[in-house]
Amino acid sequence: MPDPLPPDAEIVFAPARDLVRWLVEGVLSAEELMTRYLDRIEAVNPTVNAIVTLAPEAAMEGAQAADAARTRGETPGPLHGLPIACKDLTLTRGIRTTFGSPIYRDFVPDQDDLYVERLKAAGAIIIGKTNTPEFGAGSQTFNPVFGATKNPYATDRTCGGSSGGAAVAVAGGMLPLADGTDMGGSLRNPASWSNVVGFRTSPGRVPMWPRTKLYDPMGVAGPIGRRVADVALLLSAMAGPDRRAPLSIDTPGSAFREPLERDFNGVRIAWSPTLGGYPVEPAVLDVCGAAVARFGDIGCTVEEADPDLTDVDEIFQTLRAFAFAMSHEAHLRDHRAMLKDTVIWNTEQGLALGGMDVAHAEVKQAALFDRMVAFFDRFDYLVCPTTQVPPFSVDTDWVREINGVALETYIDWMAACYTITVTGCPSISVPAGFTPDGLPLGIQIVAPPKCDFAALQLAHAYEGVAGFANRRPPL
Repeated sequence: MPDPLPPDAEIVFAPARDLVRWLVEGVLSAEELMTRYLDRIEAVNPTVNAIVTLAPEAAMEGAQAADAARTRGETPGPLHGLPIACKDLTLTRGIRTTFGSPIYRDFVPDQDDLYVERLKAAGAIIIGKTNTPEFGAGSQTFNPVFGATKNPYATDRTCGGSSGGAAVAVAGGMLPLADGTDMGGSLRNPASWSNVVGFRTSPGRVPMWPRTKLYDPMGVAGPIGRRVADVALLLSAMAGPDRRAPLSIDTPGSAFREPLERDFNGVRIAWSPTLGGYPVEPAVLDVCGAAVARFGDIGCTVEEADPDLTDVDEIFQTLRAFAFAMSHEAHLRDHRAMLKDTVIWNTEQGLALGGMDVAHAEVKQAALFDRMVAFFDRFDYLVCPTTQVPPFSVDTDWVREINGVALETYIDWMAACYTITVTGCPSISVPAGFTPDGLPLGIQIVAPPKCDFAALQLAHAYEGVAGFANRRPPL
């Protein structure tokens, strides 16, 4: 006999793996499930503004088609019948994609990004788009097209970004899973501040196509979910090689549907509370310091140690500026008045670079990568805070100082994440706990290069003893 379903109000918070099983077994129809999620979106989204474009008619048609396919006996995909709204930086055929910019306010793509094609092939139903900052610039989700997305635990605070709408939609029970992208922390930061899981995958784990630059290890796509096992499930549909993406990793996505359980006795963890000296607010150190003890509960040995991140700030700032110049030179030339100041600044920084500036940054990144490989000869994992501050006011565009240390640019306060980006290592943010005033924070688990499954395994084991996965926002 199939397990009984939870009450209607609980279904939208059920693990994605359970939802797929119920749908495949026929104890729940995709149409019924879609109705529950659309009702939840109608009730909650006006408060937090996470989903900015919704296609309810297409969503219901997709659910009915999923039910019909099951009735015909077709083999279900791993995401059979699950509703997903894609980040508004991601191309979705026939669904408006604005990039958070008034330049593209009414843009409707005629193609999907590669991983959106894969989500559909796996049985997911694309129902709309989640909010993001303008062109994904900055870890605070607001833009002139849709406004700000609010933190589900305190609506006067930011949810972070740039995958802010995705994290909030998942935290608030409006979606079972969501996709995101990450250059400087865009999957990890909002997951941290919404008490969900966000995974910055290894470059090439999720092939990116189409894209501006053929070889680009900085920007990646990855999954967001309420539980680590659900994140692995979504990644199983997104990952896998593609000949159009030369960085793509050969491992098939199905590898991420394998069991995550393993023995962690004697596994060596480096705990780096400040990554060598970045300013971190005491509230973050208190929460993450307590979370680190949970790794001992599963058998790990924990030692405080910092990786050698020499030159990391210069590398990130240079390569990010170069990427902005490539992406936004035409926007700056033709639509300057429609761009926010940080996009203008970052693009102009890139246009001012010389060829050798970029070359020197890449040489230094190669040396940093070698040092990280050596660091992981001593340790199996690196653990550090996801953010340096708790969620700040939704009316503040970016953090100007931490612990009295002045920050010069809109990027500086995200160092806890962008340093890990530069290393090329996979990193997953998992819930670490809450500040005394109830604000969620996350902790990053960083694995050696290309060891994405290992990152998921430790995150899964930690989640089992941490106990935050079932805590929900007061929406």
